[in-house]
Amino acid sequence: MVGTRAYVEDLGRRARAASAALATASTETKNAALLEMADAVEREAPALEAANRLDLEAAEKSGVSTAMRQRLALDKKAIAEICDGLRQVASLPDPVGEVLGAWERPNGLRISKVRVPIGVIAMIYEARPNVTPDAAALCIKSGNAVILRGGREALHSNIALARLLRNAAAAKGLPGDSLQLVERPEHEAVNELLTLNAYIDLVIPRGGEALIRKVTELSTIPVIKHYRGVCHVYVDRSADLDMAADIVVNAKVQKPAVCNAAEALLVHEEIAPVFLPRIAELLRARGVELRGDAGARAIVPDMKAATDDDWGREYLDLILAVRVVRNIEEAIAHIARHGSQHSDAIVAKDTGAAERFLREVDSSAVFWNASTRFNDGGQFGMGAEIGISTDRIHARGPMALPELTIYKYVVRGTGQVRE
Repeated sequence: MVGTRAYVEDLGRRARAASAALATASTETKNAALLEMADAVEREAPALEAANRLDLEAAEKSGVSTAMRQRLALDKKAIAEICDGLRQVASLPDPVGEVLGAWERPNGLRISKVRVPIGVIAMIYEARPNVTPDAAALCIKSGNAVILRGGREALHSNIALARLLRNAAAAKGLPGDSLQLVERPEHEAVNELLTLNAYIDLVIPRGGEALIRKVTELSTIPVIKHYRGVCHVYVDRSADLDMAADIVVNAKVQKPAVCNAAEALLVHEEIAPVFLPRIAELLRARGVELRGDAGARAIVPDMKAATDDDWGREYLDLILAVRVVRNIEEAIAHIARHGSQHSDAIVAKDTGAAERFLREVDSSAVFWNASTRFNDGGQFGMGAEIGISTDRIHARGPMALPELTIYKYVVRGTGQVRE
């Protein structure tokens, strides 16, 4: 059996070779490959479901939670969503070749700034097998070869999906090695993958904080990441309280186990006596546990006392930390100290207060009179996304097709030489 290092290096070499051809593939060829992938997934749905059953049976035997098994499942609905996603990416504009700017110098040189693929991307993710076709589609459409490493819980599902997608891509003229999967489950394979500087240009981890921290610590390749989604809603003294109630409930309850769900509520002290009892009743009716500071508990006494650990905590559950603040300055300072620069919102009628919040809160997305749940590529009109970055370099916020490219300068001359 080939050693782990040799196995992973071979994936890298093949991906690098494929990336050169993929970078110059036409939009028509890439779209045809994506559409063929969708058709192939539909045709082979029974085989995919059979592979997925092996993962589900193993998960049940090992005591994996019901929630995790639900995320692992490839049922008819999930397969239909995969096909829809592949076709959606095929319908999106191709970012490769887009001219970001063009100008002419006094000496006659004509310079343009043009989008190009990054090269080879490694995606490391946890149990959800739907990430395999999502990541493959976005990388291929943006001209990048991709090496996928999913969680061992979904190994049979991912192998079946990846082989199907590879064959479909090759059938439409793309290199089969445009898409590769690390089929070995041992952790050593990830460790080796993260040191393939000669072949991989970017690593994107997708999963919980522990996975992202591990990847970041071990990788010698640039990593785009978000550690946590500690998102806040600040209800200003000028807020429309009906609107504020709707936004807070949506931000916390609509889908609590995702990174753009609210984890903390900040309420101005002037409206807290009226707003907190009301929002507490609405949230509790939906099963939300509230953990408040002294100011919040003075108004809603049966609220659980918040500890220092509750500020800055990503619950991913029906739990919300609540604090009463004296003013907008205190709200902004709290977010700066405890937030994760992901998604933060203000509810306010006061334009000055709102604009100050939007200007001073340093997060990947800031919202005025809207739920944090809108920090999403699809909701922003970008189409599919590969994740939400809280980094400051290269990409921030939803990472859609343009964020999977870089640029180069193309310079056209007529014989100019530098004096």
